[in-house]
Amino acid sequence: MPSYHHSPLPEGSIRLLRLLPHRDESSRVECRLSVCDLLDSGTAHPFDALSYTWGSGDSPKFILIDNREYGVGENLHAALMHLRDGFVDRIVWVDALCIDQTNTEEKSQQVQSMAKIYAKASRVIIWLGEAAATSDQALEDIRMSSNQQSPPLGKTNKQAILDHLLKWTWFERIWVLQEVAAARHVLVKCGHTEIDGHAFGSGLDALKPLYDDHPNLRGLIPPIAYLIRNAIFRPRFNSIQPGRDRFSLSIRPLAELVDMFHTRKATERLDRVYALLGMCTDDPGAASLLADYGASWETVFQKLVAFSLSNRMSVETWDGKEVAVISGKGCVLGEVSDVEGDTITWKNTREGRSQSFTPPASAKSIQQRDVICLLQGASRPTIIRLHSDYSAIIRIAVPLMDDSDVPNTKWSEHRESITSFPDDFLLIWDWHTSREHAEEYKDFRSRQGLSDHRMQSHKDLDRATRWWTMGRVLESAKRSEEAVKKFQKSVGIGEMALRGADNWESSPASQGAWGDLLVEERCGWVPLLYAAEKGYEAVLQQLLDKGAAVDVVDHDGRTPLSWAARNGREAVVRQLLDKGAAVDMADRDGRTPLWWAARNGDEAVVRRLLDKGAAVDVADGDGRTPLWWAAWNGHEAVVRQLLDKG
Repeated sequence: MPSYHHSPLPEGSIRLLRLLPHRDESSRVECRLSVCDLLDSGTAHPFDALSYTWGSGDSPKFILIDNREYGVGENLHAALMHLRDGFVDRIVWVDALCIDQTNTEEKSQQVQSMAKIYAKASRVIIWLGEAAATSDQALEDIRMSSNQQSPPLGKTNKQAILDHLLKWTWFERIWVLQEVAAARHVLVKCGHTEIDGHAFGSGLDALKPLYDDHPNLRGLIPPIAYLIRNAIFRPRFNSIQPGRDRFSLSIRPLAELVDMFHTRKATERLDRVYALLGMCTDDPGAASLLADYGASWETVFQKLVAFSLSNRMSVETWDGKEVAVISGKGCVLGEVSDVEGDTITWKNTREGRSQSFTPPASAKSIQQRDVICLLQGASRPTIIRLHSDYSAIIRIAVPLMDDSDVPNTKWSEHRESITSFPDDFLLIWDWHTSREHAEEYKDFRSRQGLSDHRMQSHKDLDRATRWWTMGRVLESAKRSEEAVKKFQKSVGIGEMALRGADNWESSPASQGAWGDLLVEERCGWVPLLYAAEKGYEAVLQQLLDKGAAVDVVDHDGRTPLSWAARNGREAVVRQLLDKGAAVDMADRDGRTPLWWAARNGDEAVVRRLLDKGAAVDVADGDGRTPLWWAAWNGHEAVVRQLLDKG
């Protein structure tokens, strides 16, 4: 028997499936496909729209369409068998049959209209699958739970419901959100058992304590239960809203929908985005973000990031991964200080006060110490979690928050007042998990034409820059101690990078972004002092070449030369002296660089200081000279050096 092939579909039309009746339930499924020009009509039409799980197509079942064979998945075949009436035709819209899945252009156009199709259907039928042991009773118990007058369920009944909720894969699909969000009437079927959608949704709500503590169900069930329960209250579809050139259910902005539902399953990766377009309040079409199955995932994901944040961000994506590396400017608004149930309290570091808001449930939970920032060009804040040298995006777009605690203050007005974006961010948006290490992402910027060791040197300098900029983010979040640790780590990495260059004393690599950052004093912490203390010769040279003050002091009055002398950093002492460091500058306790070197018995450092004319008899706050300390500690060679200088 010949196979069925779809004929071309006129623009603005859809196909409807006429399921032919048969009294023999085991007979082959026969149906007809007809083209209908009805999408722009203002009236509803008597057809059902099927919401189901595609499942595996490895072992197709063959049905007849217009007397020609067509292979369908096992789950769809079961649904058609149960939907078929014994006496009358049934008119149904089924995506796998009514859309030519082999025609990329048609598929793209039809998917753009799916929200409208489900909204115009007289009824949406949810197919949970074939009946299984106790599934009939589980559905009945869900229905009974919607009635507050019903007796409480027993432990066995509750466990059966929980087991079936875990088995019904329909709840995991991302497309079902749009399908039930558009519905005006819902019927739920599992095998031969049927239950009204309102009763089903209400029953699931009543059973929320049953699955609320189950990690695999807590995020899946509530939003779907809400959408199903409220279907009967939705108005009849009339037309596209005024001022819009596309139909949308207008539930939430796209970025918020993505935050909430990006972990749900789809047959094609692109559907993780396309399934949400028909529900958003904004217009992704303005950014050319429309269903297009000829586009690569890499391109679509980049467009999604730009639309959710702004086109001022640099975005790197990969075709095989649901991961984006995002870099750009922004500012820290505050930090999450408390999470109490669904309510988030955060401290506004810019204004020094706390505020609370209740964001919608999301795939990733917000935690204390998460940082709220505003990226340049974005209209809504982003919540991030700081890691070593990058931040993980937890919520790409937090809903606009009107501040009820401060009269006449709105986020939209506050947003307009923010014009400075001093912080640099490296963000990883990973739809699967927040990784603890960004090893596979950190080298996304390729460097061409460099020898292996030069390439590594540049990569290390990039890494040093990331640690430094992360320190600045922590500083903006008022976490100074953590910030200083990041700065110190950055300097250590930078030292290794510069030493790996061909000639670190004149390396052009060190003149890049990281070298420019080093001259800044952060949180009262001075890079030159730290480099002198640790003996980081390469870093110190770069700082001196960039004009760092050679005699800068810390809170105890110690200079870089004092730190270098104290820790026996002879090479650093030489560098500082060559730059004209004050050889006799004492700290608050009267201790000079020579005092430290003599006390520690460091002959080489003492020699360099004496050669530069260091005063031998300068006493500390207790009246003790370098000679006294050298003698007290038994440093005979140093005593001889000091006596030779008089």
